[in-house]
Amino acid sequence: MVGQPADWAADDAVDRATAERFRRPTTFGAGGSEPYAQALQSADNVLYLHSTHADAEPGTPARVSTMHAARWSADADATDRSLLAGVAGPVLDIGCGPGRMIQAAIDEGLDALGVDVSPTAVRIALAAGLAVLQRSVFDDIPLAGTWATLLLVDGNIGIGGDPDALLDRCVALLAADGVLVIEVHRDPEHDVAYEGTLHDAAGRTSDAFPWAEIGISALRRRAARVGLVQVAEWTRGGRSFARLARA
Repeated sequence: MVGQPADWAADDAVDRATAERFRRPTTFGAGGSEPYAQALQSADNVLYLHSTHADAEPGTPARVSTMHAARWSADADATDRSLLAGVAGPVLDIGCGPGRMIQAAIDEGLDALGVDVSPTAVRIALAAGLAVLQRSVFDDIPLAGTWATLLLVDGNIGIGGDPDALLDRCVALLAADGVLVIEVHRDPEHDVAYEGTLHDAAGRTSDAFPWAEIGISALRRRAARVGLVQVAEWTRGGRSFARLARA
């Protein structure tokens, strides 16, 4: 069936020891009272990312960003679907969450796989019949070096708090003629890494995790260090994106 080769789930099942490793409280929204997992399973799904920049002056208040988890769990919208225009499969969605972009890719006739460290997000995606693996992008990924399209949307360039390391990993996963689609910060020069915590209106709080945010100009400079060049940039629906390829 288009979109979900059966051997991905069979040949690349994560063993219990590996799954347990992903429960460590160093990933987005994990640990503490698990606000991210709670938001994916309830109607009360507004989240607040509290961040303290490493270069901020002592005593500087943490910056707060509002996130709507309902969008991650909903069907892909027109802006989401536009990211797949003109791309080829197979598609790897890095930090796929409940899987809306995987479903969108399948709807476009593309083979697609997602990876995510959240047990809750993976469970929801699997229940919807989507091909998803519970693991980090830095762990073993099937078809490494042959992916035609990689997706880093919804701020996922921030995974691990080290965009250079993440971009370098993406290069290793991409096919020679593959492309990387990244959602970027609206400020082109924005480039910060920090420890963050996730909160919800009920007072649930995650443990601290490393995260990063990057704008298009900063991304372009970082991408060049690992042999990637920008081939497109655009804004739609109040969101900004870039497409990268090998130099």
